[in-house]
Amino acid sequence: MKEDLKLETGDILKTPTIAYETYGKLNKEKSNVILICHALTGDAHAAGWHEGDKKPGWWNIIIGPEKPLDTNKYFIICSNVIGSCKGSTGPSSINPDTGKPYALDFPIITITDMVNAQKKLLDHLGISQLFAVVGGSMGGMQVLQWTINYPDMIRNAIMIASGAYSTPQQIAFNAVERRAITEDPNWNKGNYYDKEKPEQGLSVARMIGHITYLSNESMYEKFGRRLQDKNDFSYDFSNEFQVESYLEYQGASFTKKFDANSYLYMTKALDYYDVRVNNSLEEAFKNIKSKMLIMSITSDWLYPNDHMEEIVRALRANNVNVSYSKLNSEYGHDAFLIENGQMNYILSNFLSHATVRDVMSSNIITIDEKYTVKKAAELMLKENKTHIPIVDNKNHIVGIITAWDLSKAIATNTDNIDDIMTKDVITCHEGDSIYDIRDMMQKYSISSIPVVNDENIVIGNITSYHINNLLEA
Repeated sequence: MKEDLKLETGDILKTPTIAYETYGKLNKEKSNVILICHALTGDAHAAGWHEGDKKPGWWNIIIGPEKPLDTNKYFIICSNVIGSCKGSTGPSSINPDTGKPYALDFPIITITDMVNAQKKLLDHLGISQLFAVVGGSMGGMQVLQWTINYPDMIRNAIMIASGAYSTPQQIAFNAVERRAITEDPNWNKGNYYDKEKPEQGLSVARMIGHITYLSNESMYEKFGRRLQDKNDFSYDFSNEFQVESYLEYQGASFTKKFDANSYLYMTKALDYYDVRVNNSLEEAFKNIKSKMLIMSITSDWLYPNDHMEEIVRALRANNVNVSYSKLNSEYGHDAFLIENGQMNYILSNFLSHATVRDVMSSNIITIDEKYTVKKAAELMLKENKTHIPIVDNKNHIVGIITAWDLSKAIATNTDNIDDIMTKDVITCHEGDSIYDIRDMMQKYSISSIPVVNDENIVIGNITSYHINNLLEA
């Protein structure tokens, strides 16, 4: 970024770097953008393969050609959150004031700060609307924050296995994980970048965290009480059970790819997260406008069903168009990264219920009914439009004029719009299905339909181009 980022605390992060990847092609209207928000230790590499990769991006099961987040239709963006260590500015990055790693001089960041940094990225890319924002776990918190902070920008939001605030139990787990890091002698109050790193502390922190991502059922299925490479107990303090060896491997491997200080900052951002206003979710959600899908996981005890259902109730209390689905899985919190079939079905079903609001253009040009034909023709030429709605002094639609109508005006030698405009205008509403609108366009051989609200006021326009970009790309 060429500009500084003001944080929720009031601190300033100087010209931060935002690492991101994109998949698919941005359409002409820039209306097919989906933003992916990653979880605690994720990164911008959400799908596909990099040279030398041993496995694809972390959400490759749902991102790609003919997958739910179809890169033949959508332009997918995933950025690494600030505070992380996967390309975006974080505590391991160089502090421009000192020329050394920030370490604990890095400012405290919040979920809101992560979202605001993503907004800056979208501004840089010239994107003003999101067809959808999608994320699980900490990514789900970012999704929810997007709908609150930028309600007019989001058309669809998918929040998976996440929360609207961190519970005391979640904060407690994070506190113990952080203590494991800070008690490692090599942590050195965060100043270890040119020294031996606090790998033991970070490994233990990851082991604790990983337990919360699994369910009791999945651990029984994967490990049971089986011993590792032996048949009998050794009656000592070595790692005897398979589950012990698994957790030790997970912890040790994690230290090779993540920064301990970033782990401290990320978990602290989780702890601070609470969108409630005056302890009320209903009040917090009062400005949300997007259509939403809330998805819980039946065996997730980190973000249990009742927490997700509390979010659904508060959204419905605000008349938000919200769907609620349960992912039936024994894999626990991480199931949204594993359950290919169910994820495909639930996401595809939600996104296939696209409405006019999902693809319409709000940048609508109208003509006053008192315009002359000549003035209307000049406007159509200037704005490169072939259809323009005609409105009265209260912005109610009273007709529509097309390029064909202008030809008729020349033939009949009239300068009166009322003589040539179509008065029986076909209109639609934001909540109409785009499939119904497509069929209507085909039935009447038209390529553009004005979008009106309940008062018959023009609020947008939908064209066959908009629809084809989504359905037939």
